[in-house]
Amino acid sequence: MRIVKLDETSTKSIMKDLIKRSPDNYGPYEATVKEIIANVRENGDRAVFDYTLKFDKADINADTIKVTDAEIEEAYSLVDENLIRVIRRALQNIRDYHRLQKRNSWIDTKADGTILGQKITPIEYAGVYVPGGKAAYPSTVLMNVAPAEVAGVEHIIMCTPCNAEGKVYPTTLVAAKEAGVTEVYKVGGAQAIAAMAFGTESIPKVDKIVGPGNIFVALAKRLCYGHVSIDSVAGPSEIMVLADETATPKYVAADLLSQAEHDELASAILVTDSMALAEEVSEWTDKITETLERKEIIRKSLDNFGYILVTENLDEGIDVVNQIAPEHLEIVTKNPYDTMTKVKNAGAIFLGEYSSEPLGDYFAGPNHVLPTNGTARFFSPLGVDDFIKKSSIISYSESALRDVYKDVVTFAEAEGLTAHANSIRVRFE
Repeated sequence: MRIVKLDETSTKSIMKDLIKRSPDNYGPYEATVKEIIANVRENGDRAVFDYTLKFDKADINADTIKVTDAEIEEAYSLVDENLIRVIRRALQNIRDYHRLQKRNSWIDTKADGTILGQKITPIEYAGVYVPGGKAAYPSTVLMNVAPAEVAGVEHIIMCTPCNAEGKVYPTTLVAAKEAGVTEVYKVGGAQAIAAMAFGTESIPKVDKIVGPGNIFVALAKRLCYGHVSIDSVAGPSEIMVLADETATPKYVAADLLSQAEHDELASAILVTDSMALAEEVSEWTDKITETLERKEIIRKSLDNFGYILVTENLDEGIDVVNQIAPEHLEIVTKNPYDTMTKVKNAGAIFLGEYSSEPLGDYFAGPNHVLPTNGTARFFSPLGVDDFIKKSSIISYSESALRDVYKDVVTFAEAEGLTAHANSIRVRFE
């Protein structure tokens, strides 16, 4: 991996490189996605079936688009029992973590007859998109479905691509059944997002769509936003390790590579105040890469978006972290808990050298759907709050309103809204 001594110029250059990975730069594909969305919105099932045949080579129809109970039973027979056990353990951890996020409705009453409050209501229909082109992602199923289920969503709809024979990955179906998905549909790509956003004869319209996907899926989510709520427009994966001389170089290198293998646009960055650590980590990344199955992808990722940044001191390194706002941040320092208190922007924070990032991807419990491309400055991980609505509650007695009605009238008249003012005043004339 390349080692860069950090200064103002190199920081700007690196930030410019990282911005290239943003979904905002996927403009050349936008016209295609708009056409798909418009077609699905206009023609419903017929458009979905046509696109599935075109892109996935699967000839599905109204009778076969929905995964049946028999197909789910078949999936269980095809998945290793030990993997099913692990899925169940991971799901329990994820549910336990997200149950701690649950909010309750509340009411606050005052002696003057004023009652204020907030009513928490889960959304009725949640749509979950799960990729299925290159590999199976049961962890994606668990992470997107569990918070919706914990929130109390009644209908959890899942769309995922099928193969040419109309089959969905067995592990995806097992994870969906375990997590509590209501219905699974054999649809992928932008057409799946459009189907859930607007509804078709077979696929119900949902209130919110969550889940990752390729460029076309990301663009479709962005273009459908407003007709439906979405979690975010996710960019490629990224990891940053903030480490000092106490870190084990081999561990750091292995963790950087764990994200670089995702795809060529993934970003892996080490920030350290130790040149000795930087040099050793660089050597270890080269050694380990040669032993990995996805080494060609890893090399391209590291060549394009892999850096080892050497700072003057740890505080300067923390400034870099807060500026880049990484999706995953590992802190491997002498006192990681103290270091963490200075971090303002990160999606998920892993403390100590035995808290490797894949723990968060699969098993620990916190959600692995995280803000990318610097959006950790203002976005949070997917959670229970993404699947609820909050309604304000206001109740005034006659005496309570009498005490303040002139103030409300004054405010309304100052804005030239005389009907507003009259709506209050009429009660006391």
